[in-house]
Amino acid sequence: MHTNRKTIIIVLSTLAIGLLLGWLIFGGSESTATEEHQHEHSEEEVAGETIWTCSMHPQIRQHEPGDCPICGMDLIPLEEEQNGEIDPNAVSMSATAMQLANIQTAVVGAAEPLKVVRLDGKVQEDERLIFSQSSHIPGRIENLLVNFTGDYVKKGQVIASVYSPDLVTAQEELFEAQKIKATQPQLFDAAKEKLKNWKLTNEQINQILTSGKPLETFDVLSEVSGYVTKKKVNTGDYVRRGQAIYEIADLSKVWVLFDVYESDLPWIKKGDKVSYTIESLPGETFEGNIDYLDPVINPKTRVAKARVVKSNPDLKLKPEMFVSGKVEAKLPQTDALVVPKTAVMWTGERSVIYVKSENDQGVYFKMREVDLGPALGESYVIENGLQQGEEIAINGTFSIDAAAQLAGKMSMMSLKNAGSDQAEHAMFKVGGECGMCKDRIEEAALSVSGVISAEWDAETKDLHLNYEDGLSLNKVHHAIAKVGHDTELEKAPDGVYDELPECCLYERFEYQNTDKKTDNSAEHVMIKVRGNCGMCKDRIEEAALSVNGVESANWESETETLHLNFNASKTSSDEVQKAIAAVGHDTEKYKAPDAIYEALPECCLYREN
Repeated sequence: MHTNRKTIIIVLSTLAIGLLLGWLIFGGSESTATEEHQHEHSEEEVAGETIWTCSMHPQIRQHEPGDCPICGMDLIPLEEEQNGEIDPNAVSMSATAMQLANIQTAVVGAAEPLKVVRLDGKVQEDERLIFSQSSHIPGRIENLLVNFTGDYVKKGQVIASVYSPDLVTAQEELFEAQKIKATQPQLFDAAKEKLKNWKLTNEQINQILTSGKPLETFDVLSEVSGYVTKKKVNTGDYVRRGQAIYEIADLSKVWVLFDVYESDLPWIKKGDKVSYTIESLPGETFEGNIDYLDPVINPKTRVAKARVVKSNPDLKLKPEMFVSGKVEAKLPQTDALVVPKTAVMWTGERSVIYVKSENDQGVYFKMREVDLGPALGESYVIENGLQQGEEIAINGTFSIDAAAQLAGKMSMMSLKNAGSDQAEHAMFKVGGECGMCKDRIEEAALSVSGVISAEWDAETKDLHLNYEDGLSLNKVHHAIAKVGHDTELEKAPDGVYDELPECCLYERFEYQNTDKKTDNSAEHVMIKVRGNCGMCKDRIEEAALSVNGVESANWESETETLHLNFNASKTSSDEVQKAIAAVGHDTEKYKAPDAIYEALPECCLYREN
């Protein structure tokens, strides 16, 4: 009995140990398998939530890899933003990414706004010190003692001699009057006065009376001191009484004439201080005050002249020297937010800045729209949109914007297209050289209604244009050519090009095929169109370019001829003439309606009464 009890206990112990080992082996592995299965399932769920996009078209979003439906490129995984919980429109950037993109930031501060207006000009003679040296006796030039321009003459110096039969006759009359001087002194005095009217001095007259012989040649004396700037006669020429033989300029004082563009006129005032340098006098800086501002703008160059009078005793400044100056104009505001131009991205209608923020997860930038005030040379005044103390990106903003675009977030491109669902992009070559060219080209392009943004690259000469669908690019080409810059389709007028500042004179385009057409339907015609002035020119050309199929239009006011390039498969000369007549200008075939013609400005009324 006792033995059986021991046997039962041993069996039960063995079963218990076996069950424990089985649970440890099979139960543990089952738990591990379950956890592994759950982990794999979790990874599959994460993989299933990956968003795939196109690097060229970030608006594409798919839940699985494949090809871009627009360009066919392989889709890439969309990177998760660490700051997604903070602001969905912010772009996060690591320190390495900022360094590679050369992103620099600065804290916005308040400063006294000071606009630096840069001016170009030339040294010119003082018009008040330019004299005409004339011969007071009619006759033939026997000798020119000053026979080249640039020679210096002193007042009273003999500069020429003239043979004059009239002078010989007057001297004979003086000798005859001398004989009856005792009885008729008035006649003698009248004969002497006649010689004095010809600028003979009393000493010369007394010498004639003493010698008793008439002088056949008369010495012309310089009436002023200065440099001969023009020689108007040669030896042997006959001159009339009072005819100019030299032009003499006193260069002890000169004018420095600066070109002030129409857009800069509000900043330039009489009395403003100008500091300027001269290319041929390196290392020297001159100063002066504007004592005269031209009240009239040159209609071709769109500039007014600002004058500085400069004393020139050592003759360092010579006429026609090129001058570069600047005027520091203070704004009425005494405390304004000023940011560098490199911080601002301009879309044509909107201006944006990237504002930097930091948190525990890293650095991120968010686009913010701002209102720009006056441009201050290399900076802008910010009227609204920023606060003092905020940190902004001042370099590498395009890199930040590119990252935002690739991430499908708010970017400059999305702002450009916000006002138009069918925005178009174009790129074409435009001739130019410097920063002044860039401003002039972009302003001309943006002046065309429908252009959203314009960016000209001085190195490649490419103009990047964003514009509304339906706009004819010929209007943009025409607007740019009108201000002096050749484009692929239209050559700038030579007169406008020649008036550009020296730094803007670029290498002209060659037009082997002037109208840039490749089909057989291209045509060029010349049409007579009546008009008077520059306003007429703008009106006529805009009317012609409004006709679909017209590629370029250039109206010459002197000949009243319109040069027209158009696609004959799309329009005709007849349709263009109708459009021009509809705005008030008679053409070869169509007369403008009287009511429209009579409503034109007075300077545009070309019909003879």
